[in-house]
Amino acid sequence: MNIKLTASMMCANYGNLEKEVRELEDAGIDSFHIDIMDGRFVPNYAMSLNDMAYIASVATKPLDVHLMIEHPNNNIGLFLSNLREGDTVYIHPEAECHPSTTLQKVIDAGMIPGIAINPGTSVETVMEMLRIVDKVLVMSVNPGNAGQMYLPYVGHKIERLLLLKKEMGFELYWDGACGADKILEFAPKGIDGFVLGTTLLFGKGRAYADILKDVRELKF
Repeated sequence: MNIKLTASMMCANYGNLEKEVRELEDAGIDSFHIDIMDGRFVPNYAMSLNDMAYIASVATKPLDVHLMIEHPNNNIGLFLSNLREGDTVYIHPEAECHPSTTLQKVIDAGMIPGIAINPGTSVETVMEMLRIVDKVLVMSVNPGNAGQMYLPYVGHKIERLLLLKKEMGFELYWDGACGADKILEFAPKGIDGFVLGTTLLFGKGRAYADILKDVRELKF
């Protein structure tokens, strides 16, 4: 089964970020997940515009930029000007008065539009957005911190999104508390990709190549 694996770079070793990027690419990672937090939309600060721009400058694989910020339309140009065509930008619809305007700017810049859906956000409130995005990032934890526990009720939302995926024409990605057990359960159901953080990829004392090889060889 061909699933996409993206590395949550907020969990990487910033002592040598270029080395981290190179090792992950050599290990076969499909993309780099960049969590931008403003301390307002979520109660934390994470990666910065400069972090994102640096990774974009050294990586050959795509970036998946997750904007956990209020009113992204106000500053979307700063992010788009530091990305490459084919990179993905996710926004949270509830962070913007008119999210379709922001998504159109992403599309016009030649990038892939996406929305991120919080655990407490219902599918019904983002239904129209599902028709115009190419990717949906479903949060299995509340956004803002790494190392959180999976919220089981999100599974019901995922089942609903899987039913809508083909009709609406989007890819579905999992973000948060992603272990091998979640991949084994949800990849066969139709999840297209998984964001890997501290639960499975980072801080394990093993080579990234060995970990990703194990994930690719999971028996579905």
